[in-house]
Amino acid sequence: MKTEIVDALNAHLRLELRAWYEYSAMALWFQRTDLPGFAAFMERQAAEELAHAHRVIDHLTDRDQTAVLPALDRPKGEYESARDAFEHVLAAEREVTVSVQSLYRVAEESDDQASRIMIEWFINEQVEEENLARSLLGRLRLAGDTGPGLLLVDQELGKGELPGIAPSQPEA
Repeated sequence: MKTEIVDALNAHLRLELRAWYEYSAMALWFQRTDLPGFAAFMERQAAEELAHAHRVIDHLTDRDQTAVLPALDRPKGEYESARDAFEHVLAAEREVTVSVQSLYRVAEESDDQASRIMIEWFINEQVEEENLARSLLGRLRLAGDTGPGLLLVDQELGKGELPGIAPSQPEA
């Protein structure tokens, strides 16, 4: 692998790990604010982001390259509202999308077909991630920052009933 694509993948790894860290912090905030459905959703999202990071790590290690775990800044721990948290989610997902698009260009310039194929998965994933964030942000705008609408969205998230959200799996 060319140095440019290895460096770009390691830079992207930081974004995936940062997303895991931020979603984990959001889950804690939602727990403190008595919104367990939102907390469960964020825990699922955090697990998904960690899986994305491992996808990058595995790609690098499978190709005899070094994955570099970055230092991460402490994530924001307080939000004004659920809507504020999801505005942050959408902005972060858009940043990841820009990174994925850049990764793809670097893979093309490096003539690295294996990396391009792996990155194509991320391109499709980011379409889903941004759509989900926009959809939930839209629902929160309709529901408002307090009251029955917010609680309804919280319940739906806890059950995994919103479009694009896999239902929660019962514990074995």
